[in-house]
Amino acid sequence: MKYLVTGAAGFIGNFVAERLCNDGHEVIGLDNLNDYYDPALKHARLERIKHLTQFRFVKMDLADRDGIANLFKDEKFDRVIHLAAQAGVRYSIENPMAYIDSNLVGTATILEGCRHNKVQHLVYASSSSVYGMNEKMPFSTDDAVDHPVSLYAATKKSNELMAHSYSHLYDLPTTGLRFFTVYGPWGRPDMAPYLFTDAILNNREIKVFNNGKMKRDFTYIDDIVEGIIRIQDVVPKRDQSNSNTSPESSKAPYRVFNIGNNEPIALMTFIESIEKAAGKVADKNYMPMQAGDVPATFADIDSLHAEVGFKPNTNIEYGMQQFVDWYRSYNSEK
Repeated sequence: MKYLVTGAAGFIGNFVAERLCNDGHEVIGLDNLNDYYDPALKHARLERIKHLTQFRFVKMDLADRDGIANLFKDEKFDRVIHLAAQAGVRYSIENPMAYIDSNLVGTATILEGCRHNKVQHLVYASSSSVYGMNEKMPFSTDDAVDHPVSLYAATKKSNELMAHSYSHLYDLPTTGLRFFTVYGPWGRPDMAPYLFTDAILNNREIKVFNNGKMKRDFTYIDDIVEGIIRIQDVVPKRDQSNSNTSPESSKAPYRVFNIGNNEPIALMTFIESIEKAAGKVADKNYMPMQAGDVPATFADIDSLHAEVGFKPNTNIEYGMQQFVDWYRSYNSEK
C-alpha cells in the first residue's frame, strides 16, 4: 500500500515510516522541519532511514492548503497516518497561534485531502492531554473530556471532533490514538527523559515539578509503533445500530483509543531509573506544579487490547537504559 506519514522527521513518525517500509509498503514522509526544537535531530532521524528505498521525504507545511491538496491529488494515498503537530503543553501557553496553524488548520488540510481522494483510513495522533481536569483513574475513552487545561489539549480534542464530522458526513474512516507520554531513543529534547538525562550527565540540577508528586503512564516507542501499525489495519465501519454517546465511537466510521503502558510510574521512580542507567545521582530542585500540567495520567487500554490483541508492556528500567545509551551515542557523535 501507499502511505502518507506526516511528522516523518518527528519522534513517532520516523519510527512508523521505518516500520511501514520494512513491512513492504511505500511511504511518503512529510514534515516542515521547524525549529520548535533543534532541527539537527530531525535531520538525523531522516538520515537514519534514508537507506529505505520505499521512503521518500517531502518538506511541506501542513497549513499549505494548495500544497497539501496537490500532494494528495498527485500521490493517491491508500492510507494516512497523521502524526505531525505542534507539540508541548507549556509552549502552548506562550505561543498559542502556532497550535492553531499546525493542529487545527493543518489537520483540516489532511482531512480535506483524505475526503477528496478516497483515502481508506486516516489514523491520527490525539493525546492523553485531552483528559484535562478529569480525576477518575484510569482515563477511559468512555469519559467525557470537556475541560482541557492547555490550548494544546484543546486542539487535540478539536481534532477528534473534526475527524468525527468527516467520518459522519463523508464516510471517511478515522481512528484517533490518545498517546500517553511516549519515550525512547531519538526522543524529543523538550520531554522529561531527554531533559533529565541531559542535566544528570552534564552535572546540572533537574526541575522536579509538583515536588515530585506526579505520575505518568510512560509508554515506550516500540509499543506505540506496534499499536499504530495494528490499529491502522482495523478500518472502522459505519454502524447504524451503535447508540454509544461516549467519545469512543458512534454510528459513523470513527474510533478513538488510548495507547499507554497501563501502569503509571511515580516521577521519583522514573528519575531513579535514569540515575541507574546513567550511573549518577541527580541534583534535584523541587518546584510547584506548572500551569497547564496534570498530576497523573493512567490509560485504560481495554478497548485497544480487545480490538488488536496488544498491550504495551515495556518496563521503565529497560526503556530508560535504551534511551540513555542512545543519548550518549548521539551526543558523542556531534
